[in-house]
Amino acid sequence: MTIGQAREKRRKLGSMSPIQNLYQTCREVFAEGKASYVPPPMDIERLRSVLVRNNNMRLENVGLTADMPCFRATESDSVPPPVTYIHIHECDKFSIGIFCLPPSGVIPLHNHPGMTVFSKVLFGSMHIKSYDWVASVPCSSRNQNEHCEDSHRHEQPRLARIHADSDLNAPCRTSVLYPNSGGNMHCFTALTPCAMLDVLGPPYSDSEGRHCTYYNDFPYATFSGDTTGSLSAEMEGCAWLKEIEKPESFVVAGAMYRGPKIIEN
Repeated sequence: MTIGQAREKRRKLGSMSPIQNLYQTCREVFAEGKASYVPPPMDIERLRSVLVRNNNMRLENVGLTADMPCFRATESDSVPPPVTYIHIHECDKFSIGIFCLPPSGVIPLHNHPGMTVFSKVLFGSMHIKSYDWVASVPCSSRNQNEHCEDSHRHEQPRLARIHADSDLNAPCRTSVLYPNSGGNMHCFTALTPCAMLDVLGPPYSDSEGRHCTYYNDFPYATFSGDTTGSLSAEMEGCAWLKEIEKPESFVVAGAMYRGPKIIEN
């Protein structure tokens, strides 16, 4: 690319809406469009930079306001309130959307098979807990041996290590997860009304084997065969994840995207 071409590209990007800029960047970063493809570090940081506050990726840039009904608290404390999902764009290479959560809204623990995912909290606060699979499981007891041998079976719990267990308060750094690291299984709980923009590359696809799987997590001692309650240093921060059906309490309502139109080219 010549200096003149680079200047022209910067000029065009500068005149785009933030969401158009995000779309254009995703098209280039996820051009490979293959499962388990991880963009190079330079592209990861490039896409991250599009999502930072300095680039004005805020509620008003995607047609949202903090007083919308999807952010209002509900009267019932017995079940988590519904979560709203706003679909912005999806193709076979990537998808862009926004989750809107009222206080106490929950997105249950789930995975992202073969995906690289960028998550940006646009406003509010939420708690994230995320895990990555433990590649090799030390088997020191009969119960552990059984789970090591059968860990690939869906009905058996599988050992994972906590990647994050913390609060996210907007504005904050964009989080990125990868097919095998970065907290590929995660869950969120809204501490206040909040919105999170998600970019998935590639998106879920049942036909291509990228199913969204949900899990319950259990303390390590639950299935370890350890009756003493003592954990080895190697197992600190580990838990067992057991596959479950999508929780009935997880209700997602769709809403129309009302932000700037994306021009596909």
